[in-house]
Amino acid sequence: MSTATVAPTQEVAKKSPLTLTAQAVAKVREIMATQDPLPAGLRIGVVGGGCSGFQYSMSFENQSGMMDKVFSFEDLKVFVDATSLMYLNGCIVDYVETLEAAGFKFENPQVKSTCGCGSSFSV
Repeated sequence: MSTATVAPTQEVAKKSPLTLTAQAVAKVREIMATQDPLPAGLRIGVVGGGCSGFQYSMSFENQSGMMDKVFSFEDLKVFVDATSLMYLNGCIVDYVETLEAAGFKFENPQVKSTCGCGSSFSV
């Protein structure tokens, strides 16, 4: 009599295709706290436009859309539509403050070139 053995299934922790730094999460939470009513989360996307063809978009959202992927960063929900997700794979969103400016910075390995203003890109 032969018995087949089945290896136990392991849940593979899927790495999020998008990363928000602790500074970015903290700043989003700070801004979110000033909103009335309190939004459900943050939407990050890529839209056509800008000098180089695409630009990033960020806005607060009350619920996820049907085609959205939802990611959680320290209990902050981040909604990304399926099309934008293709362009954001491997992207790191940070919040930086310098003497000259403060804002969210996108480090995206898929970007081939950016424009002079730094807010639009091409792939």
